[in-house]
Amino acid sequence: MRLNFKDILVFFSVACATVGISQAQQANSLNSNATLDELINYALGNQIELKQAQIDKEIGEREIASALSGWFPQINASGSYTHNIQLPTTNINGQNITMGQKNTASMVLQADQAIINPGLFQASRASKFIREQNNLNIESTRINTVVDVSKAYYDILTSEEQINIINENIARLQRQYTEANARYETGLVDKTDYKRAQISLNNANAELKSANEFRRYKYDYLKTLLGLNPSAPISLSFENQNMESNILLDTTELMQYANRVEIKQLQTVKNLQKLNTEYQKWNYLPRLGAFANYGLNYRNNQFGDLFKDNFPNSSVGLSLSIPIFQGTKRVQEIRKSELQESRLDLEMENLENQIGAQYSAAMAGYRANMNEWRNAKENMNLSEEVYNTIKLQYDAGVKTYLELMTAETDLKTSQLNYLNALYAVLSSKLDIQKALGTVNISN
Repeated sequence: MRLNFKDILVFFSVACATVGISQAQQANSLNSNATLDELINYALGNQIELKQAQIDKEIGEREIASALSGWFPQINASGSYTHNIQLPTTNINGQNITMGQKNTASMVLQADQAIINPGLFQASRASKFIREQNNLNIESTRINTVVDVSKAYYDILTSEEQINIINENIARLQRQYTEANARYETGLVDKTDYKRAQISLNNANAELKSANEFRRYKYDYLKTLLGLNPSAPISLSFENQNMESNILLDTTELMQYANRVEIKQLQTVKNLQKLNTEYQKWNYLPRLGAFANYGLNYRNNQFGDLFKDNFPNSSVGLSLSIPIFQGTKRVQEIRKSELQESRLDLEMENLENQIGAQYSAAMAGYRANMNEWRNAKENMNLSEEVYNTIKLQYDAGVKTYLELMTAETDLKTSQLNYLNALYAVLSSKLDIQKALGTVNISN
C-alpha cells in the first residue's frame, strides 16, 4: 500500500499530538512518594510564577509582532456623507453662482507603505534583545524554583528525621517512666524520679505535637512552590536520600560573573539602551513612505438618486518628511540616553560587587556550617555513648535518675543539633551554587 503526502502528514500530526499529550500528562501529574528530582520536574512545569513568565514571553512575542507590523502595508477605508442645507455660492464675473449639490457622499480606500522609518528600524533590531530578556526571565525563575524546592524538600526531610528522634526519645522516656514508677511502688526510691520522668514525657509529647504542626506547614509551603492547592494530597519519598552524601562541594571553583543570570539580564538591558541611543540618532533621518488611494464620490440634489452617478478619483505617490529643527529635543534625547548607558555601566559594576559579596557570604556560611556539622556529629556520637553508659550504671544503681535524664536530654539535643547543622550545610551549598550560577535547571 502506497501512502500519499496527505496520509503521511496526517500520520505525523497524530503522532506529534500523541507525544505532546503524553508529555503534558507527565508534566501535570505528580507521582505518589515523589523524589526530589520528580518534585523539581513537576515544579518546572507547573509552578505559577513559571507559568506567568511563559505568558510574559508570549506577550513579548505579540508586542514584537505588533511593533514590526508597521513594515506591512497599512490599508484604511473612510467614508463621509454631507447634506448641504444651504449651498455655497461664489462670485464669477460679478455674478453670484450657487455651486454644489444638496447631497454628497464619498468613500476612500488608502494604502500606505513605510520605506524609511527610524522607529521601525529600532523595533526590528530590538526584537532580538527583547526575546533574550524574556528567556532570561524564565531562566531566573527556573533557578529560583530549583533552589527553593530543593531547600523545602531537605527541610521536610529534616523535620521527618527530627520527629523520628522525638518519637525515639518518647519511647525511652516511657520506659524510664515505667521503670521509675515500678521502683517507687516497690519502695526502692521516692516519687521524685517518676515525677521527673512524667514531666519529661509530657514535654516530649508537647514537642512532638509542635513538630507535627511545623511539618504540616512545610508540606503546605512545598505545595505552593509546586503550584499545588494546599488541600491537594502529596507524599514524598526519602529512600536513598542520604543527606550526608550531598553536602560535599568543590570550594576551589572560581567565580565567573558571566554565569550569573542577573549579569546576562543587565547586559541585555544595556544592549537595549545602546539601541535606544542609536534610535535617537536615527531620528535625523527622513521618513519616506509610499501611498495609493482610490476614492468614490457621489453627489445629487435628491437623496434617493445620490448613488446613481459616481465620480471616482485615484492617485499614487511618495510622502517625505524631513525633520529640520525641533528645539534641540533630539540632542537632549541623545544625551539623556548616553547618560543612561553610563548609569547602567555603574550598575553593572555594582552588581558584580554585590555578587562577589554574595558568593563570599555563601562560601563563609558553607564552611562555617560544615565545621558546625562536624562538631555536631561528634557530639551526637559522644552523647549516645555517654547515655548508654549512664543507662547501664543507672540500672545497676550506681547513677541517679537525674544524671540519666541529663544524659537523655543531651542526647536528644545533640541529635537535633546534628540535623539542623546538616540542613544548614545543604542550604548553604545551594546558596553557593546559585552564587556561582551553576544550578542545574535542565530537569
